[in-house]
Amino acid sequence: MTVDRQSTQARDGEDRSIIAERITRTFDELVAVDTVDLAVPSGEIFGFLGPNGAGKSTLVRVLTTILAPTRGRATVAGHDVVRDGAAVRCAIGVALQDVGLDGLMTARELLVLQGRVFGHPAGEARENAARLLETVGLADVDPDKRVGDYSGGMKRRLDLALALVHRPGILFLDEPTTGLDPVSRAAIWEEVRRLNGDDGVTIFLTTQYLEEADRLADHVAIIDKGRIVAEGTPTELKREIGNESVILTFGDAGTAGRAAEVLAPMAEQRQLTGEELVLYFASAGGVVAEIVRRLDGADVPLKGLALSQPSLDDVFLRATGVRLSDADETVRDEAEEAPPEGSSAGVAAGRGGGS
Repeated sequence: MTVDRQSTQARDGEDRSIIAERITRTFDELVAVDTVDLAVPSGEIFGFLGPNGAGKSTLVRVLTTILAPTRGRATVAGHDVVRDGAAVRCAIGVALQDVGLDGLMTARELLVLQGRVFGHPAGEARENAARLLETVGLADVDPDKRVGDYSGGMKRRLDLALALVHRPGILFLDEPTTGLDPVSRAAIWEEVRRLNGDDGVTIFLTTQYLEEADRLADHVAIIDKGRIVAEGTPTELKREIGNESVILTFGDAGTAGRAAEVLAPMAEQRQLTGEELVLYFASAGGVVAEIVRRLDGADVPLKGLALSQPSLDDVFLRATGVRLSDADETVRDEAEEAPPEGSSAGVAAGRGGGS
C-alpha cells in the first residue's frame, strides 16, 4: 500500500496519524493479523469492527507497542512502533477492554499518580486531576469514594481520564462502552466527540456496537479472520449494498435456501444466514408483491417480511457472513488472549507512557 503521508498531517502540522503497512502477527502456526493495511489521518475517528477472535485487539496491541509485529511496518504519530516505541507511547493514550484500576485508591489519587509517572510536578498533577474529573463527569463524586465502589460506567470514565493525563494526540479505545447502560454509553460518546472536535485528537475505536461506529466514526474497517474485508465511510459502505433491503424469514434454513434460489434472478445483492434471507434493492417497495408471488408460485412458505434501510449490520453481514449481534460474545481466539511475548515494551499503567 502506498500512503500519502503528507495527507495524514493535522492542520497544525502535528502528525497524529496511524499507518499500518502489511502488518502480520502470528502466534506459532496461528495467523491472528494477516497483511493488514490501514491509514488513519490526523484528527479522524476510525471505527474498527469485527467478531471476537478476528484480530481487533491483536492489531491494537501492535499499534500501541504492547506486541511486536511478526512482519510489516506501522507508524503512530510518525514514529515506528518497533524502532521508536518510547516515542509512540508518549504520543498515545490507551484504554483497553479490561479496566485495571486499584480499587483501594480514589479517582483523584490515581490521576495524580499517573501524572507523576509522566513526570508532572505535584501541583500540576493535582490541577490536571481536577480538570480531568470535570471533563469525564466525575467531579461531583465523593472525593473519598474508593474506585472499588464505582459503577461500571464510572470506572470506564475514569479509565478514559487516565488515558488523557498526558494530553495525547492519539487515543486508542478498545470497546470503551461494552457492558455500560445507555446513559453511561451516551456520556462516553459525548466525550469522544468533544476530544475529537475540540482538541483534534485522533481516535482509534474498536467496538461491538454498530450504532456506535455509525454515529461516531468518520471511516470504519471490518476485520475478519485477521484480514480487512471492508473499509470506507459508513455511508459509502451502506450505499454499496443498495438503498433498501427486504428481510425475509422462514421456518428453517432449508426453506430459506430454496427461497434464495427462487429469488436469485431478482436480486444480485443478497445474503443468506440460517433462516433469514436479505435482499438488497435500489428501491424495495415496488418488488415486495413480486417476491411474495414468486415464493407462493414455488410453494416456499414465508414466515415474515420486513423492509429496512441498509445498516452497518448489513455491511458486516455481507463482509463476514454473520451478523455482529449473532456472534458468540464468549468465544475468544487464543491470539486475543496470548501473552505479549516479543513485545517491544508495555504501555505504562496500561494507558500510555514514556520510555
